[in-house]
Amino acid sequence: MIFISYSRYPVSEAEYAPRLGLSMHLGVKTDSGFSPLNFNYGVLFVKATQNPENNALNPMSIKKPFVLPTDDGFKIIAIRTLANGENDESSKGCAVVFESPDLVHYTELGLLKLADEYLDDVSLKVCHCHGGLVAKYSVGGVVYRRRLSDITSPTDDVKQCGDLGKEYTDCNIEGAYDAVEFEVPEDKAEYLLKKLGVLKATAVQYSKEVEKDKLDEFRVTVHYSDGSSHQKRVDWNEPENGEITGKIHVEHYDFPIAINRADPCVYFYKGEYYFIATNDADGNRSLYVRRAKTIPELVNAPEKLILDAYTYPHVGGLLWAPEFHNVNGKEYIFHACTPKEFGDEESHVMVFKEGGELDDKDSWEAPKKVLKKDGSPLYDKGITLDMTTLESAGHIYVAWSQRQFNPIDLGAWVYIAEIDKNEPWKLISDPVLLTMPEYGWQNNHTLVDEGPFMLKSGGMIYLTFSSALVDSTYCVGLLTAKDGADLLDPKNWVKSNYPLLHSLTKPGEYGPGHNAYVTDEYGDIWNTYHARPGINAPRSSGIRRVHIGFDGEPVLSLLEENELPEGMEEISVKIK
Repeated sequence: MIFISYSRYPVSEAEYAPRLGLSMHLGVKTDSGFSPLNFNYGVLFVKATQNPENNALNPMSIKKPFVLPTDDGFKIIAIRTLANGENDESSKGCAVVFESPDLVHYTELGLLKLADEYLDDVSLKVCHCHGGLVAKYSVGGVVYRRRLSDITSPTDDVKQCGDLGKEYTDCNIEGAYDAVEFEVPEDKAEYLLKKLGVLKATAVQYSKEVEKDKLDEFRVTVHYSDGSSHQKRVDWNEPENGEITGKIHVEHYDFPIAINRADPCVYFYKGEYYFIATNDADGNRSLYVRRAKTIPELVNAPEKLILDAYTYPHVGGLLWAPEFHNVNGKEYIFHACTPKEFGDEESHVMVFKEGGELDDKDSWEAPKKVLKKDGSPLYDKGITLDMTTLESAGHIYVAWSQRQFNPIDLGAWVYIAEIDKNEPWKLISDPVLLTMPEYGWQNNHTLVDEGPFMLKSGGMIYLTFSSALVDSTYCVGLLTAKDGADLLDPKNWVKSNYPLLHSLTKPGEYGPGHNAYVTDEYGDIWNTYHARPGINAPRSSGIRRVHIGFDGEPVLSLLEENELPEGMEEISVKIK
């Protein structure tokens, strides 16, 4: 099957910024031309470099990407640039190389030194005469070939040659340029389309008979384009003449479900659901809770104040990112606050009083500041916020976003540590770095990783987090680890090279991010997130079902209109 790799012109700074377009995109050839994968969003981004003297990140981009299929996967070569596409002095004369088993997961191998001057273009080929690889590159309009002893090590065998062996293709994909065709084996092509294609329902399957007293247990299997499926219940009509008709149930949520509410979190407790979020309407000076019997009823449920900026002397404005969590059988609210300004924001924990109500202000103790294992404040060179919990193999951890301001601003990075089960505002391990904003989608407009939240599925831990400025280009990334692994060992975590959720996923929802998950009484997982109903509109909350894909990984981009095949909502079965 024929695919293309390409770069993309930006739509606008607000919708698809230049830094995002300077990455490798993928498309597939169809009968009518080429179709983009991953919603026409980049899939391969290059890492930032880091200054050894102060750890500051230098964002980078790539241009002229080229994909070489090999027996064991793919090799990718490109030219590294500064974030805005200008020449990068630190990689002058070099190409940057990657390898991938499937064009979904990538390993950046480093720089390949080819010349002394800036490269104009690059490609790779397999050398059948000598074995191994040959890099071709152009400098000042002259093309050279250079044999490689391995993908990052050039030999002294350099010759001038006639062409790059790289032909650019015109394609019909919006914004695409520098597109180059390559062929993908059938099995790898199938996997690639499953992972990066638009997920849609394709068929429904169900029993043609049902016992009358088991109508509530009846489920329809909906099959999806990636080979996965999902069990859905039915909204039945009254039976008639030994038959009964119904409509396959798909929950509908208009976006937004709550205006001026960011960082939303829905929690299930004692048969009821609770909604809490950052309140942008009053400048983040209060936290309110909604309570209802079902998740849909939360949309119009009344709000009750549980914390404001005036009750406690150590809690002022900027009440951010509240989350309900159960730790060792007890309920808590993790959130951030400060009695001063933005630069003093710190993670706190509120303890639930025994016998209280989650939406009752008096049922919560005063917020406690999160402390390191030696009893000192969690961080004194900047801010901490967006703290969440993770549980695995009997250990309870917290992950949070931490931003250093002194001596320089490093941007926000996500850390993890183990906590005391009985006093979860106290760490019992040192903090460990999980992710920093090294890719272009993480450092667009500002360098930020924040808002981590855990989802478990199929023996794996999926920790999503949000990146970039909280504007229309905000997005959701993914870290993955095995459940039961040592979560304090960074080697046990794998970060996706591209975001799972972004502004191109759903038209009209700009900058989706800072999400949380809740499982309802039917076993369905829901993603609550905030986005903007317009580029300059206020942050507002939304909700969408999390689909578990063919490979067991969560899919955040299944849209409601793709939940069911069109025209297959109605079913009819016989009553036994």
